[in-house]
Amino acid sequence: MTPASDISLATRGRLLVEFLVLFGGGPLLLLFLRRPGVLFAVLWISAALAGFAVRRTLPIPHDPGQELRRLLLRFAVLGPLIAAATWWFLPDAFLSLPRQKPWFWLLIMVLYPLLSVWPQEMLYRAFLFARYEPVFRARTGTVIASAVAFGFAHILFLNWIAIAMTLVGGFLFATDYARHRSLRLTCLEHSLYGCLIFTVGLGRFFYTGAAWHHP
Repeated sequence: MTPASDISLATRGRLLVEFLVLFGGGPLLLLFLRRPGVLFAVLWISAALAGFAVRRTLPIPHDPGQELRRLLLRFAVLGPLIAAATWWFLPDAFLSLPRQKPWFWLLIMVLYPLLSVWPQEMLYRAFLFARYEPVFRARTGTVIASAVAFGFAHILFLNWIAIAMTLVGGFLFATDYARHRSLRLTCLEHSLYGCLIFTVGLGRFFYTGAAWHHP
């Protein structure tokens, strides 16, 4: 990765425009098209290309055990708060998926980390940090850019809850990734919160079928 101080103003400007086109224009185009198949294809093709681009990126030396404990401790605090808030504000939706469709819920628990989490983390953490960190010049700036881009991508679901939750989640994931640069750890953390969301009854806010229904 090229240090921010080593790239020209013109290069930084070009990368910023590229960032805005990809992470701003991309979601808007997908929202305009409103085709789940296109969304899935774009997500995976983009993630595969991003993975190839950052294939030589190595994690920052860190203590995996310590990072895992930090991750799990935070989830142990935030997880029950998310569940309690869902039960309080959306009692009819609480645990609706595992109660009403247990096999479908189990399928989501298995496939969601593989089919959704990995490509998202590849794009919004690994690739974004590797390519655009020189643009934002500081770790904090890149963390904020990653969180905002991640939250903005969820305009696809056409509700403020998805945007707000992924903005906060994106900030947590990006903060951790900036510290260790381990895609495995961020995928694990993202998976925990994502599976929790679908379990407690918030999955309907993250479902294109509900947002993109056609008359």
